[in-house]
Amino acid sequence: MSRILLFNKPYGVICQFSKDGLHPTLADYIAVPNVYPAGRLDTDSEGLLLLTDDGSLQHRITDPKHKLAKTYWVQVEGMPDETSLQKLRRGVQLKDGPTLPAEAQAMVEPAGLWLRDPPVRFRKAIPTSWISLTIREGRNRQVRRMTAAVGLPTLRLIRYRIGDWTLDGLPCGEWREQQAANV
Repeated sequence: MSRILLFNKPYGVICQFSKDGLHPTLADYIAVPNVYPAGRLDTDSEGLLLLTDDGSLQHRITDPKHKLAKTYWVQVEGMPDETSLQKLRRGVQLKDGPTLPAEAQAMVEPAGLWLRDPPVRFRKAIPTSWISLTIREGRNRQVRRMTAAVGLPTLRLIRYRIGDWTLDGLPCGEWREQQAANV
């Protein structure tokens, strides 16, 4: 039976077990042998990270040909209008080519959201808002590049869902074991 762990990765943690001398690592939070991340989150991103001991499951989660949906909660600088959301829904042109269409909608700040350390910068003259963005590919810093391409720079990025797995009920910095779902 495959093991799968859901981890709510805090800001500033790198997605590896080996120390780099600069940042906290997965080893600072998870003392489970023989599990490895299925994908990654940038150091400055937060939220759901899956870990497993099953190489084929890890491959199915991360391989772009499976197009596993990943949903992000994105705090952006500015207020999204229907035009910018439609651009995200159609796919945007990035330097490395067009993105696949995404699901994009404005949302209110998620209820019960943990505080980030350090906090997101606050600028009195520039409003911020939240977008829910679901993508089916995983290019380097893709969500940040997509929101910037439509004039809404990302301030905070939280991965909420991967396939059927979510952050629901999982506090920041905590993990739990879950049954492997069909991927």
